[in-house]
Amino acid sequence: MPHNTFRPDLMGEAQINVTGPVTCGDWASVTLLYTAGHFGIDDSGSIKIAFRSATDQTRFQLTDPTAAGYVRIAASNGAGLKAWFESNRNIRPWHHTLYVQCNRFLAKGDTLTVRFGDKSGGGPGFRAQTFVEHSFEFRVHVDAFATYDYVALPQDRQPVMTLVAGPPAVVRAILPTLRAVNDSFSLGVKVEDRWGNPTGRDPAIFRLRPSRPVAGLPETIDMAGSGGVVRLDGLRVDDPGLLRVAVLDDAGQEVARSNALVCGAGGAFGHYWSDMHGQSEETVGTNSARDYFAFARDQGLVDICGHQGNDFQITDSFWRDLNDLTRDFDEPGRFLAVPGYEWSGNTSVGGDHNVWYRDEGRPIYRAQRSLVMDDSDPADDCLDAHALFDRLQSEDALVVAHVGGRYADVRYAHDARLEPSVEVHSAWGTFEWIVSDALSEGYRIGIVAGSDGHKGRPGASYPGASKFGSYGGLTCHLLPELTRDALFTAFRQRRHYATTGCRAFVDVQLTDFGGGMRVLPDGHEPIDQALMGDIVTANGRSARLALSVVGHCGIERIELRDGVDVVHVHKPMEHDRRAGRRVRIQCEGAEYKGRGRLVTWDVTATVTGAKILDMRPINFWNPDRLPKVGPTSVTWSNVTTGGVHAVDLWMSDGDAAHLRIESQMGGFEMDLSQMPGDEHVVECGGLGKRITLQRLPDGPLPDTADLEQAIVLDQIKESRLYAKIVFEDGHMAWTSPIYIGRS
Repeated sequence: MPHNTFRPDLMGEAQINVTGPVTCGDWASVTLLYTAGHFGIDDSGSIKIAFRSATDQTRFQLTDPTAAGYVRIAASNGAGLKAWFESNRNIRPWHHTLYVQCNRFLAKGDTLTVRFGDKSGGGPGFRAQTFVEHSFEFRVHVDAFATYDYVALPQDRQPVMTLVAGPPAVVRAILPTLRAVNDSFSLGVKVEDRWGNPTGRDPAIFRLRPSRPVAGLPETIDMAGSGGVVRLDGLRVDDPGLLRVAVLDDAGQEVARSNALVCGAGGAFGHYWSDMHGQSEETVGTNSARDYFAFARDQGLVDICGHQGNDFQITDSFWRDLNDLTRDFDEPGRFLAVPGYEWSGNTSVGGDHNVWYRDEGRPIYRAQRSLVMDDSDPADDCLDAHALFDRLQSEDALVVAHVGGRYADVRYAHDARLEPSVEVHSAWGTFEWIVSDALSEGYRIGIVAGSDGHKGRPGASYPGASKFGSYGGLTCHLLPELTRDALFTAFRQRRHYATTGCRAFVDVQLTDFGGGMRVLPDGHEPIDQALMGDIVTANGRSARLALSVVGHCGIERIELRDGVDVVHVHKPMEHDRRAGRRVRIQCEGAEYKGRGRLVTWDVTATVTGAKILDMRPINFWNPDRLPKVGPTSVTWSNVTTGGVHAVDLWMSDGDAAHLRIESQMGGFEMDLSQMPGDEHVVECGGLGKRITLQRLPDGPLPDTADLEQAIVLDQIKESRLYAKIVFEDGHMAWTSPIYIGRS
């Protein structure tokens, strides 16, 4: 990466007054002392102190000493100082930057004292970053000669502090979602702090209560020395059925309940979960790439992981390091680490695409080299998505269109052999529009999700307190075994489904189509049953779609879709919804497809004719920004980036309640007794921006569903059949379509 390297050893030194670890999300005050080096700093020269773009610590400010994040600065020689903050005006990943300019020169030994989160004026300090970082850096650069050409201090002179997890707040239990009877599987038990960091503080002993006998499952587990995560391997059940495991504390209270494991009588595949999309500190993320893969395996508890650093930040040496890491971490049968990168072209030339290779040692084809200008061979550049697909023709590679900063334009370029799927969800938001774009173009695509996390937590990517308003997604792969060969084969057959991060069991099958042929990459084979991702030519005029869902919680609705059209909606307990006292006020959508998609919702809901008895927030990931509720009103400020958030209210009398919903995006009034149907929708423009008022039963919704739907096959066009499942807690899932046409 090009930068000024003139005598950093003579540019001074910096240190902070923090010697021990800081707890994630705690309030802090940090003093940084910069001491000028041999050259001093010329009149109108400056220093800049930069922080990584991923950090979600309090934004610093220079104007209000009584408010959070106030910064006070002084020079030891009394020099006048000019200071200002900039975001996205420094070379990535150092986006958040404080500039301090000297109006009189500093000599060697003179100092600048910068108090971040100064409390002397009554301010509370600043809230530290909410996610663990082993070496959180206050990166200091010096413009000693007033040329605006900054030199970074040597790495061993850069101030760093350690951010560690806080006390326990949540316990989670994680099972796979499908295994055959007597197949070995694992149970993960994880203790997290309030921000989603696995924590080993205050370790407990838990008792495990399975819903059916499990060979190898201990009665208790001791979390001491585990770092907050215990993985129990080699478990088995000896008869078909559902398994859930409850986790009990020392008082016998249930503190966690696992998702469901479907134990089948035997089949062609099991379920394996992946987060194949995220970054580490070598590009724009947090902690090292080695830490990244270790977290995915040991704390994120996924089966498959990939690293998708931006191509323009991956030097040739780091590319070799990544390939060494995936080779080291790859352990067929237990954990797959897949080599890859993110081709990061601007949207005008195709947009972001994830690339994974079956084997190490393959080339990195870059869209651009803005931060690796002195590295690598320009002959390997692919300056648009067409060129990328051309260069990958001879590679054993997978490509997925992705929406991040630069969103992928699937209409610009697509190669069905290389690009089997599109990414519907990540920590950046929910993007059903990319599925619609692909299907509208006639592409046969599957649907995947990943985190695109920048906080070093693949497989468990919480948004923290930053602009990332969503929990990171996961993909469930239907594989006969956990190997790269099986993964790549199934991926190309679109044998996967996507979720917004939950681990729900979903199964889709198509039958009764009179027999037909499954289209394979190298031919056809006769079949009488189709699975998700299949391309089928049918002999009959109709078919039957069977869907089975076992949720981690209640199922709010299931939509069966044919391409961009919804053909059937199933709402469990639909007849009980209008009789209940619970209403859900839901906000969703985005401004548009690009970087400025985030919508901030400031909402007030006022109730007359009834009292609010209880409230439950849905997809409020920042625990410091929960709704404020009173007897007759609730207010909140939250964001959406294509997904949803909601508030459930339980009324003293549902039919007598009158609701007034106000927000800067839109609003309405409604007598619940006069509401037509069980929901009312107000469109607010943008990209699917809307407010929905919905009535729900008082108690939890059923967490299982089995549907069958008759499908009349079109005589001319192909049907593209898939399901979207919406869960009671706001999570969602999408199955890859089955493509079926008449023979």
